[in-house]
Amino acid sequence: MTNPETLPADAELLLDSQLCFPLYTAARQVVALYTPVLKPLGLTYTQYVVMLVLWEQHELSVGEIGRRLHLDSGTLTPLLKRMEAGGLVARSRSGSDERMVLIRLTERGEALKAQAAGIPRKIGACIPLQPEEAVTLYMLLRKVIGAGSERGQQP
Repeated sequence: MTNPETLPADAELLLDSQLCFPLYTAARQVVALYTPVLKPLGLTYTQYVVMLVLWEQHELSVGEIGRRLHLDSGTLTPLLKRMEAGGLVARSRSGSDERMVLIRLTERGEALKAQAAGIPRKIGACIPLQPEEAVTLYMLLRKVIGAGSERGQQP
């Protein structure tokens, strides 16, 4: 990324001046790495990250899953319905609050965890970063995500 402070005013619109473009491109490339690894499990990348949070806690509300994954209910609800149809999760209304929909793993969804165990290592092996570089990148990305969350995604 070119330093915007050293460029003429109209140069800030050059592609090489944009932080968003390498972030977007890298995200697409990393997600694409998951496709062949997740295919035997019958999961998309988004379904995989839903499974990750459910493998941690087994049952969560749709709202909590959305907060953890930074996904809105318009994206999450159809995804969860497809996962339910595939036998990975079960949806139910909360006994204490009928408005709240709870998502829990089925036996099939829980069993998938063992098959997914090596995925992070496989993907990590495809990304040319030293371990300390990966930690630094992770921390920087968390900082970017946190700043967006604090502002409610508004500039």
